[in-house]
Amino acid sequence: MAAPAVPASLTRPKVDLYSDTVTRPTAGMRKAIAEAEVGNEQAHEDPTVNRLQDMVAELLGKEAAVFLPSGTMCNEIAYRVWCDHGDEIILDETGHALHFEAGGPAALAGTMTRTVRGVRGIFTGSDVDAAIRPKNRHAPRQKLISIENTANLGGGAIWPLETVKDVAAAARRHGLKLHMDGARLLNGVVASGISANAFAADCDSVWIDLSKGLGCPVGGVLAGSADFIEEAWRFKHQFGGAMRQAGIVAAAGVYALEHHVEQLADDHTRARRFAEGIAAVKGVRVAANEIDTNMVYFQVDDTGIDAPAFSKRLMAKHGVRIGALGGRLRAVTHLDVDDADIETAIAAVRAVAAG
Repeated sequence: MAAPAVPASLTRPKVDLYSDTVTRPTAGMRKAIAEAEVGNEQAHEDPTVNRLQDMVAELLGKEAAVFLPSGTMCNEIAYRVWCDHGDEIILDETGHALHFEAGGPAALAGTMTRTVRGVRGIFTGSDVDAAIRPKNRHAPRQKLISIENTANLGGGAIWPLETVKDVAAAARRHGLKLHMDGARLLNGVVASGISANAFAADCDSVWIDLSKGLGCPVGGVLAGSADFIEEAWRFKHQFGGAMRQAGIVAAAGVYALEHHVEQLADDHTRARRFAEGIAAVKGVRVAANEIDTNMVYFQVDDTGIDAPAFSKRLMAKHGVRIGALGGRLRAVTHLDVDDADIETAIAAVRAVAAG
């Protein structure tokens, strides 16, 4: 009897541009994981976790940092530290915490959200001023501004440093804290040449993800003042984030910070090449001049095929996985994608568009 066919959803793509979260540990990273020295991280006895936290705190110019299982937990713990139940967070209408954290701000931090409409996920101090409520007993108290750098739904857009400072100044004017969702901050650092320390300097809390462009299997690291991180540890335990002998996974983060940061430039180059290649395809619309980092959003409506169907055909016929998101397709380059893969993906888009 022949073996049953493997469902398309379980078939490994030939080229996977679905997300930079699909990266697999490199050989060097696996070796570091295998050799990691470990201990009880909850008691600050895991030397590898401690080293990772110190590295990230120094990178971001903060007093302390805490290693957490996910970037979503980094955001939600920061919100919980800065806000009481019923307080309000100001963020862009495309913010990750609004769309991709399963209602976490409400469920875990008990917060309201007030959105502003930026450009490619980036807003200004004037936008903050316009979102400030008159203080009275009937309105929620506004406590925090949350920015996302790079901005995912903005196409991986990098916040200009002067805009970060402008928003920080508005936060101070109104007595608010400023939090940065820096999941892909290091992509912005490599692409702009502006240091992570400079981007983070005016933020009260900031984190970086390890499991996206840096290629780690899991984790994020949240940084801030010593008092902020002490309180973050309390909520880490409350949210179920205790990991005990976490040096095994923290070692991947240490390795990535030492070996995988500079290669992000290659991801950006490949994203631009992909955008330029598909821009020439009839029926495909992409703003090739707006590729800041490793993300390419594009529209295919003019081909007569909607985004979900286009995505399915790419995978089924060509083994190229590109996700459909909000009526657009999103391709994300990462360390498991090389130049040949990009050319394969361009050819697949061209073939599907041609019918």
